Amino acid sequence: MPDYNPAITLERFNESHLESVTALYNDPAVTRQVLQMPFQSTEIWRQRLLAENERMLKLVALHQGAVVGHLGLENYSRIRRAHAGSIGMAVAVAWQGKGVGSKLLAAALDVADNWMNLHRVELSVYADNEAAIGLYRKFGFENEGLFRDYAVRDGQWVDTLSMARLRTRGQV
Repeated sequence: MPDYNPAITLERFNESHLESVTALYNDPAVTRQVLQMPFQSTEIWRQRLLAENERMLKLVALHQGAVVGHLGLENYSRIRRAHAGSIGMAVAVAWQGKGVGSKLLAAALDVADNWMNLHRVELSVYADNEAAIGLYRKFGFENEGLFRDYAVRDGQWVDTLSMARLRTRGQV
């Protein structure tokens, strides 16, 4: 597994992290790599993140108490998709490439495998985000398809990759 930055700690997201997570996603360099709109209000993030749902894991990565990353893992609620979940993640620009994403992803996949019993974890990533794609591949995610003109970014249509990680048969 990838090396981790020992100065980074993980916590379950709570209201004390709300302003920092809002600021993280409102950073223009972060916004352009995630499927969120810029200039989202704290109230929008409050509604999105503070709702309690046992099928959702919401983590923050902290460095000396400051939020440097966020990850959400959602187990689908539909009966025929209950074996699957999806991940969304963002890491502060200054902390990219320093093990924050690896630490968040390792923790989320541990919960997915050992607590949620998920067989399949999915995500979407912009097709030109090579660093994120490399991270996901290190954790066993594989490309499943290319969605052409999937989203608008900087006034241009951009492609995304659909990626998934499936536990092999026999793993529980």
